[in-house]
Amino acid sequence: MSDRAPENIRQLLETQVKRSPDKEFLFLEPDGRVFTYKQFDDQVNRALTTLLSLNVQKGDRVSLLLTNRAEYLIFYFACFKLGAWAGPINALLKPLEIEFIVDNSEAGIVVTQPDLLPLLDEARERAESLRHVIVIENTGDWTVSTAHVSGSNSKPRTPDWQLSGDDEAVIIYTSGTTGKPKGVLLTHGNMLSNARQIADWLQLTESDRSLMIMPLFHVNALMATGMAVLWAGGSIVLSPRFSASRHWDTISRFGVTYFGSVATMLSMLNNTHPSGTPKETHRDGFRFALCGSAPVPVEVLKTFESLFSCQVIEGYGLSESTCRSTFNPIDGSRRIGSVGLPIGNEVRIVDDDDRELGQGQVGEIVLRGPNVMKGYYQNEAANREAFRSGWFHTGDLGYQDEDGFFYVVDRKSDMIIRGGENIYPREIDEVLYQHPKIKDAATIGVSHDLYGEEVKSFVVLRDGEHATEEELKEFCGDRLADFKCPKSIEFVEDIPKGPTGKLLKRELASR
Repeated sequence: MSDRAPENIRQLLETQVKRSPDKEFLFLEPDGRVFTYKQFDDQVNRALTTLLSLNVQKGDRVSLLLTNRAEYLIFYFACFKLGAWAGPINALLKPLEIEFIVDNSEAGIVVTQPDLLPLLDEARERAESLRHVIVIENTGDWTVSTAHVSGSNSKPRTPDWQLSGDDEAVIIYTSGTTGKPKGVLLTHGNMLSNARQIADWLQLTESDRSLMIMPLFHVNALMATGMAVLWAGGSIVLSPRFSASRHWDTISRFGVTYFGSVATMLSMLNNTHPSGTPKETHRDGFRFALCGSAPVPVEVLKTFESLFSCQVIEGYGLSESTCRSTFNPIDGSRRIGSVGLPIGNEVRIVDDDDRELGQGQVGEIVLRGPNVMKGYYQNEAANREAFRSGWFHTGDLGYQDEDGFFYVVDRKSDMIIRGGENIYPREIDEVLYQHPKIKDAATIGVSHDLYGEEVKSFVVLRDGEHATEEELKEFCGDRLADFKCPKSIEFVEDIPKGPTGKLLKRELASR
């Protein structure tokens, strides 16, 4: 993006369409359908016309309850053009959870697909704001039904086409690991800033093609493999879901230059790699794999890079920072185990009194910059707590080394306090991942009468392997201080994962 910087996302899309109308923008995997920039924009305008016919205006909320498909991106951008708030909803949520998000965000429209329509039944009955449901058919056509609520008879209004960088673009709900989910408000300015930061840091160009395998209700997909590519004038390959078995074939078939992932995806690729096959399983133009959402176990990263001769660029961010706040350099100077350097915003480590800490000292990671959210929707108490001292408090613990690289230790809320000693579960997980028989590992704190909390680990063994609890405890004991070692280890067939593949440690606590 070399011309005058766009003021909103509508301008960004229309600028790229004008510049390269016939360039291939969106490839659909596995069927291979292609939209040029112009064809994609035509579809966006078609969706925009539908929204206008339903009296959707600037500032209205449009919930998107969909799986990865072209219409997900099309309706995202229709909202961006109109100035409505796009509200992505996790398609794996239960009806009551969906009802909460629709009701809390005061969405007037929900865009969904036939197989997810039953999940909306309770929301259609109870959400007072809901007026219409748009159903996307498998053919790509869509139909509109009217919700049986009082809000369905709203009077037509004249559209307001004025958009500034401070106008809201997305309302995305956090996972709600502590209480009810909170609606994160991201502005056009937030998203454009982060798109530029990511594109510049990764040196993206018009030749880049991202593989979008993360679900589109996740900011990683929308930003790192979506908006950043649009900023650079590149192309997107959209996959309905991650498939370890066809992953490298997809990269080769579509000429992908990078993809976004989480640590679990890399681990799955490691475990499905056929023994004895050459490392050159992808095309020459492939550049790197991105990884975020949760720290990557060092052993998983090293194994992946050894198997596939593919550099992993780890970064850090969260919905509240739009997507990325740090990235490792792509020039080979990265630090394995680190989440890298700030990419255009400020990052600090502070203590409980918000005093900045020195090198190597563990404290809370706080952020400040143009990519940091406008705030939580209708939650002033959460905003006061999160933005105290003028910085956004992430709730993540980390430290900075002597060269400015940042490291994430753990979630502040996941830290185990055993007899007054602070224990970071990630450190234990890193050791367990080094054991050759272990496929996945997750450590939590469990209640203990004497120590307050005790360390418990859950492990998934590789296919065909057998291990005893004592064997693994001894392995940890050779590598960790006694107070950090798991006092109990439970063997499980699987560890609960979220929609992006992130391990859900909190669900283990209820077992």
